[in-house]
Amino acid sequence: MSALLIALLAFLALGILSIICFRWIVCSLAVRICAKVLNAELKIKSVGLFSVRGISLQFQPQHTLEIDKIWISSKLLNQDLPRYLALCVGEARVRIDLLEPMRPRLPQSPGKDKEGKLPLSPSTLHFLSQLLSLHINSINVMVLNLALSESLWHMTTTGITLLLDHQTKRLAWDFSVGQLSSKVLKSSRLQDTCLAEVSLSLSVLGDVSLPELRPGRLELSVRTLLAELHEGLFLSQLLPPPPASSADTSLTTTECEEEQFIQTQALEQFHWLLPQKVNVEFENTNITLSMHSQKRHLNWTLKSLKMGYGRDEQQPALRSFPPELSVPQSSLELLLEDGLLLSQSRQRILCLNTLKTVLQVTSADISGSVTVNTCIIHYRHQEFSHWFDLLSWEKLFHRKPAQRKKRFPHLDAPVLITCTVSNVNVSVQLGDTPPFALGFLSTNAELRHLLETVEDAESGSSNRGQQRASVSLDHFWWRVGQGSHIQQAPHPPGKHVWGEALILDSLTLQGSCGEPELESARSLSVESSLKGLQVEVSETCALCLSRLLSLFALNGTPKAPVPVPSPPTASALLLRLELNLDDVNVFTLSNVAGAVALRVDSIHALGCGESSRLEVQGLALSVVKVLTESMEPCCPATETPNPILSLTSLASSYQPSTHSLEMQCSEALSVHWTPSDHMFMYQHVTETKASWSALSSAVRPLTGRGPVEEGQERTQAAADSSTCPSERRTLSLSVELKSSSLTACVGEKNFILLQADTLSLSKQAGSVHASTPRLVFNFDGNDIFTFSGAELQVLEDLEEMRDHRGHFPFLATASNRIWLFTIPCLGVEFPYQYNFSNTFDKAIGIQKWLKTLHKAGPSAGVGPQTQPAEVERLPPDLLIRVSQFSFVFLDDVFEIKLRDNYELMKDENKESAKRLQLLDRKVAELRKQHGELLPARKIEELYTSLERKHIEIYIQRSRRLYANTPMRKSLLTWTVADLELVALADRALHGPERVREQLRDIDAVSPFPRDGLPLAVQWCRAIRFKLSAFLVRIRDYPRYLFEIREWALSGRLVGAEQDGHPRARRQQMVHLGQPWGDVTVLRNMPPLKFYYDVYSDISLYTIVWGPCWDPAWTLIGQVVDLLTKPTADPSPPLAWWDKSRLLLHGRWVMDIEQANLHQLATEDPYNTTENMHWEWMKLNFHWKPGQFVFKGDLDVNVRTASKYDDICFLHLPNLCMTLDLQWLCHGNPHDHHSVQLCCAENVADVTSGQSHDSYRAFRSENLNLSITMDLNQHSSTEPCQPRILLYSSTLRWMQNFWATWTSVSRPICRGKLFQSLRPIRKKLGQHYKQMSFTAAFPQLQVHYWASFAQQRGIQVECSKGHVFTRGAQRLIPQAGTVMRRLISEWSVTQMVSELSLVTVHLMASTWDETADHQINAQVKKTHLLSLSSLSYQRQSNRMEEEPSSKDESNASYTHKLCLVDLRASWTPTNRNIAFGLYDGYKKAAVLKRNLSTEALKGLRIDTQLQAKKLKRSGSTYSPSTAPSTPTITLPSTSRADKSQSEGTSMLQKLIEETDKFVVFSEEDSGVSDQLCGIAACQTDDVYNRNWFIELVNGQMMLRGAETAGCVLVSAAKAQLLQNEHHPAWYNDTLKQKTTWTCLLDGMQYFATMESNPSDQEDWQLWLEVKNIEEHRQRNLDSVLELMESGQAVGGMVSTTTDWNQPSQVQETPQVQRIISRCSCRMYYIGYSHDIDPELATQIKPPEIRDHHEKEDLLNKQAGAVDTFTLIHHDLEISTNPVQYAMILDIVNNLLLHVEPKRKEHSEKKQRVRFQLEISSNPEEQRSSILHLQEAVRQHVAQIRHLEKQIYTNIRSQQDELRGSELSDINLKLQNQLNQEKTDLQMKSEELNILIRCFKDFQLQRANKLELRKPPEDVSVVRRTEIYFAQARWCLTEEDGQLGIAELELQRFMYSKLNKSDDTAEHLLELGWFTMNNLLPNAAYKHVRVCIVVVTELFTLRCFACDVIIHG
Repeated sequence: MSALLIALLAFLALGILSIICFRWIVCSLAVRICAKVLNAELKIKSVGLFSVRGISLQFQPQHTLEIDKIWISSKLLNQDLPRYLALCVGEARVRIDLLEPMRPRLPQSPGKDKEGKLPLSPSTLHFLSQLLSLHINSINVMVLNLALSESLWHMTTTGITLLLDHQTKRLAWDFSVGQLSSKVLKSSRLQDTCLAEVSLSLSVLGDVSLPELRPGRLELSVRTLLAELHEGLFLSQLLPPPPASSADTSLTTTECEEEQFIQTQALEQFHWLLPQKVNVEFENTNITLSMHSQKRHLNWTLKSLKMGYGRDEQQPALRSFPPELSVPQSSLELLLEDGLLLSQSRQRILCLNTLKTVLQVTSADISGSVTVNTCIIHYRHQEFSHWFDLLSWEKLFHRKPAQRKKRFPHLDAPVLITCTVSNVNVSVQLGDTPPFALGFLSTNAELRHLLETVEDAESGSSNRGQQRASVSLDHFWWRVGQGSHIQQAPHPPGKHVWGEALILDSLTLQGSCGEPELESARSLSVESSLKGLQVEVSETCALCLSRLLSLFALNGTPKAPVPVPSPPTASALLLRLELNLDDVNVFTLSNVAGAVALRVDSIHALGCGESSRLEVQGLALSVVKVLTESMEPCCPATETPNPILSLTSLASSYQPSTHSLEMQCSEALSVHWTPSDHMFMYQHVTETKASWSALSSAVRPLTGRGPVEEGQERTQAAADSSTCPSERRTLSLSVELKSSSLTACVGEKNFILLQADTLSLSKQAGSVHASTPRLVFNFDGNDIFTFSGAELQVLEDLEEMRDHRGHFPFLATASNRIWLFTIPCLGVEFPYQYNFSNTFDKAIGIQKWLKTLHKAGPSAGVGPQTQPAEVERLPPDLLIRVSQFSFVFLDDVFEIKLRDNYELMKDENKESAKRLQLLDRKVAELRKQHGELLPARKIEELYTSLERKHIEIYIQRSRRLYANTPMRKSLLTWTVADLELVALADRALHGPERVREQLRDIDAVSPFPRDGLPLAVQWCRAIRFKLSAFLVRIRDYPRYLFEIREWALSGRLVGAEQDGHPRARRQQMVHLGQPWGDVTVLRNMPPLKFYYDVYSDISLYTIVWGPCWDPAWTLIGQVVDLLTKPTADPSPPLAWWDKSRLLLHGRWVMDIEQANLHQLATEDPYNTTENMHWEWMKLNFHWKPGQFVFKGDLDVNVRTASKYDDICFLHLPNLCMTLDLQWLCHGNPHDHHSVQLCCAENVADVTSGQSHDSYRAFRSENLNLSITMDLNQHSSTEPCQPRILLYSSTLRWMQNFWATWTSVSRPICRGKLFQSLRPIRKKLGQHYKQMSFTAAFPQLQVHYWASFAQQRGIQVECSKGHVFTRGAQRLIPQAGTVMRRLISEWSVTQMVSELSLVTVHLMASTWDETADHQINAQVKKTHLLSLSSLSYQRQSNRMEEEPSSKDESNASYTHKLCLVDLRASWTPTNRNIAFGLYDGYKKAAVLKRNLSTEALKGLRIDTQLQAKKLKRSGSTYSPSTAPSTPTITLPSTSRADKSQSEGTSMLQKLIEETDKFVVFSEEDSGVSDQLCGIAACQTDDVYNRNWFIELVNGQMMLRGAETAGCVLVSAAKAQLLQNEHHPAWYNDTLKQKTTWTCLLDGMQYFATMESNPSDQEDWQLWLEVKNIEEHRQRNLDSVLELMESGQAVGGMVSTTTDWNQPSQVQETPQVQRIISRCSCRMYYIGYSHDIDPELATQIKPPEIRDHHEKEDLLNKQAGAVDTFTLIHHDLEISTNPVQYAMILDIVNNLLLHVEPKRKEHSEKKQRVRFQLEISSNPEEQRSSILHLQEAVRQHVAQIRHLEKQIYTNIRSQQDELRGSELSDINLKLQNQLNQEKTDLQMKSEELNILIRCFKDFQLQRANKLELRKPPEDVSVVRRTEIYFAQARWCLTEEDGQLGIAELELQRFMYSKLNKSDDTAEHLLELGWFTMNNLLPNAAYKHVRVCIVVVTELFTLRCFACDVIIHG
């Protein structure tokens, strides 16, 4: 323990010793630091434990600091201390003499890095600031020579506390003083004067920055301030001395500055020591101002005073103190409360409630403000005059700057001091003048002192002083005169008393005056603010104001006029004006038209030499039409009833330096205009002008100028402007309106509202710019036109416009003004059923009235025009750029909701079906689980609840229909993107005469009036425009109606309105009201016409249209009718085509890269897959009056959702299509100038007794359309062959397409319910009278395929061709009293066609018919026919003009066809392909007929009707109106077939027939009667001679199926006739008969000799024409003639493969003539069940046949059987065995081929007939047919659905599903499709049989026919007859030369009957025959000879029956 105690004592002793050493070291360091750092001497008397006494710090002898004691205390000892440790200081004394400068600091060593830094580290300082605090008991400060020499400032403070707080780089401190007392004394020779005394208590807060120790913030709080200011303070030298003379000012200025200015170092030190933010607060202040010489004093008491100071050293400092002094930016704020000023008699002179002062120093100026509240003043001039003398206000404000610089520092910076005084009441009495009283609630004052430095080259820089002052008044009233000083009732608030000239609620007036320097102008600034201003302008007020101005003129006359300096470089006064007006009411009174009130809520105006600004808030202009009371309410602008003009906010500024004016309206501007208000304003403006002239006469004496001087000045100004036009300065204008609206009432219920948001308008030198983000034209509450982001620029010149002018060589003006419109978005929207034309027409009438009203105004009487007409300024050029343009017709809301609800119902139907199926499955599962235990009631409840749930879901979905998706509202939407329109005006196009020249040049086809063409409106422009997209959409249909891409256009455009005669002017009334009544305006009736000559270039042009869009288009037409007002002419309205002819004239050329026309083929407007696509490539379109020309490549495609999509079925390259329009009018169809309209009131003066029609001569009665398609155009590219590609499905699709397009449109929204009673407009399709079509092509290729999959079709190729057809239309009215549409009936009156080198091939694919593949190379093409030329002619069918001659060639046939050099091929392959094509066509036709609505309509037969001919003609063609048609001419040739024409004479015929080998004997009359074919063709029941086909030099190649080789049949001349007969009864069945008759002359048969087929079996062997045509004169010298054995039978002739190559060119095998020249007659009779309903009405009922009548079994009639009859008169035949076998093969397999499955079809038919006979109820039969029809339709729909699904998979999923997956899906769908097609064919056949049998039984029942016996099981289906009158047949060897036998036959007849059970009956009849043996060395030459004695009997008659047993 002892060792530990010793250690502790040693440690304690060591600590004490260390403390003593530390104290000594600290004292030594403090002394040295003060000496080195502060350059001061530090003395310390003693140092104790935690205390120091007797501290003395001396900087200089007169700058000392003494402290009695400093010690450290702790919070542990004194709980009042704020810190744990406290540094306490006793009494401190400070002495400073300001005249003695401070000792400079010692120079510091540059090597020391820590110089100028805080010796303590931040962490140490932070620790000490949190630990220590400073407390000082008292401080005494004495400052000598303060601001003045021999002055003393003494200050004593007690209770000082200092607290420090360190935060990062800031050191904050809190300093407080308990009590402070101070005095300022002035010592003089006579006595010491106390200038001021002050006592207070304060507290100070602040901080400094580390380590620089710069003060940052200071807060001072002063309480209980008592101060007294004596008279000596004002009489001391604090004020500047008297001004020196002007001569000494320049000499002493520099010296005064050098002596009196503050040093730079001292100022910087002051700024270093001054904190950046200072806050000072005074409470309970009392200040007394005493004047002992006059024994007067003023006492001022103040409750509170607050002051704040702030400095920002980061901003530029104020450098306006020479030499080179700078003051940082700072601010000072002073607040005074509750001040009172009393006089020595305790009278209240001034009572002040609040005073607030703010002083701010910036880098540019010094500003201050003073605010005073509640100031009451009683002014007596005698009492206040001596106080004004004491303060010397004139000395302060009128001294020169040089005099002020003697005592104060040079300050070259502006100073601003403002003062605001509120609640002021002033009464003034000025001597002997009448008293008056002024009262206001508040006043504001402002004082500015500015010094400007002006650089001068001679004297250097000079300063110019400027003073500014401002005064504001609130609630001011002014009463002058007797009794005006008496207290009166205040002015009624919100009222105006008629007769008061001026009422002001608030006024602020500010003024500034600058002293001139040398010869510079004096500046004056005035600022004024008014509130509650009421000004009344009337004739009485004008007289009073002129009297007051005359008094001012009298007071100003004694003053000497200011001499005007001679040089006019500077004006005498620079004025700056600022005006603020609030609640301004200006009234004008009229002796006639009531009053006009102008209400302005606020106006702020600022005008100076540099700029002027005006701001207006709340402006309203209204009309008080009747004055009924003595006071008028003064309500705010927003509450003004029925204002004409309403403006919420307006700001304007004017810059004189740039001569620019800016106006800005941040709120709404509204103008409500009516014609009546316009007349009131017009009257008041006229009377106000008269009052102004009276005031001008009173003001003129003040200006010193009379009317003569003013006139001379105006004359001089006009002369200066005319002589120096370039020196005139244009005004730069800028206007911005945030929201503006203009409402023009054009009728009682019609108005036009123009709304603009943020409208900006700027006008610079030579340019004007206007813009607005939104501009709306509202008509009757509907936003019609909406402009978004619109901009307008008016430019004097633009380089871009010069480039545009360069594109028009006819322009003469180099440049012109430009109006540039830039519109990012322009929208036009017309509501549904809104009558826009009514409002617009009334607006035009108002515009005409205004033009008439102001045309006779003062401007009309000024004098003659200053500019001649020839130098009239051109209209500006227009450049319009629209980024997005939309034009919308709104749809009917009912239609929209109806469509949406329909779609909702469809979707809900599907969803409900799904829910029902789900419930069915659930119920089935429950039944499986519970079986019979499941109650039926429970199931019924489930289904009932499901039904209720369906209804609830539908209602909920209906209510939420538009919750997420907005309702569609557009009926038609037209959008344009990136539009740029250029319209150029030019001297060559301007003026009435030049416009008329342009009219005659553009519209040359129209006759110009002889008496000239007076024009009311005329303009002509060169235009150009381009756009990127032009889109028109109807409703929300997926396809655009119009789609144009990249459209550019240029050309001339003229608008002209003809000046109508007096009868063509209608009257329009304008209602103005009292006292003016109504005004009549005359309106011009002729319309505005447009003339154009333009060229355009388009990249893509697409038009989509379909009959499914007709309902919407009808609504669009009704909306369009409301856009344009119908003419006042009572004439029937023009159709749109006549109106376009009246209004549009000129030429339009378009070059289109790709043009498309989509004709929709469905009734669903939302379908996008079914349409016909007309595609033009490189199209050149030319539109001239009456003509449209199209040039380009045309492709017509079928677009359908199947495999047939994108099928180009028509390709026409290098097509020139011309549409010529021939308008049939009473007058010239182009003479539109002769149309003279007439007003309804003047109709009686023009017409009498007949209906008036101003368009009678111009209106078109009908239209003849001529279409010409010329493909013979030359092209620079390689020629492309026109082609046509058709499928059977494509043809069926076209039938549906045609049915869709020819369907009758129903009336849409017509009738009384829809308020649409206008007559139905005539459609253009009913306006045609004739239509002709002409086509010419160099070559043509046609492909027809029966199916896309089967690849079976026809190919037709031809060379040059020409087609002409003409049709006529007849409109047939319907019978009955009900008004119905006219029936349109078209008939072909003429058709002419010429084709050359025609080739027809049949094609079939070698692939599987069920495979789905594209067109491939595996197609076998076989020749069918070819010919060298084809001529076709069709004429109208007139059965009433039957020829008397029996010659068929002379009869009138509908169709006439002439074929030259026909080469036909008929082979088994051709037969199979042809039968397949026919079978497919027949099945499709039957399916279409059976599924139609006409399928079950029975035929009505009149039992009393006798057989008669049809009387109705199928044509309305008249030869008088038919144009000339080309005649058919055969190709010129040297052959002798020309002699076979109808016009050959009989002599020529006899000469030609002398060289013929064959002589025909007379026919047996009995044989021809036995042939059924001849008898059936010779009946007289023909109603239509349909076809007349003539073949010249025709040949046919026949090839069998079982033998090789072929047979060639040729005929020099052939005629094929077709007749259609009336329907008749055949075996109780009604059928229609068609007969064909073929007459062949010069017929020959040739056959090949080969027994084996050749290697080239596909070769076609043809005879040369010389071997076919009629025999010419023989030339026996010809070697070839001898080799070919002449014309005899058995001769060999050469063949060829091409008609262009003879046999010598190519080696081909020869053929043998097996039958020599002969004639042949063929007859074919076909029967059909398809009956024309029109013909069925004229059919007699069948006759009842006797049951006992017997028939021969061999000759019995088999009913209506298809019959073929062949007759040869004389035949000479020579064949070998091979040829014989070939002939049998051809006859059996080609000519006698019977369709398969005929027996099966017959059995089905008999079974159905039996079923129908058993069923006696027709309704059951009809029901079964309807069910079967529905099943077939479902199959068709399913096939269509599968095709669409395959199409969709290929189109949309080809990117997602690839390879085998896609193939598997399509394969399944294709298999399903094939199965559906098979089922469809079966059910279609069954339906056909059922309908046929049903119709037969319906006819029997309707005509009460006798019931027949059941028909036989077997019936004849086909009859074949062959008859030879005489035939000689020679059988030869295989070489064809050696004869074997010769057979001669006479009266040979063979008949074959094919029956329904695939059996046949053969009948052979032979009259006579003989056979000779031709073998050499034969014993018997004549084998058998038979002679018939009786020619009526048959020598041989054989009957055979083939029976086929089906096992």
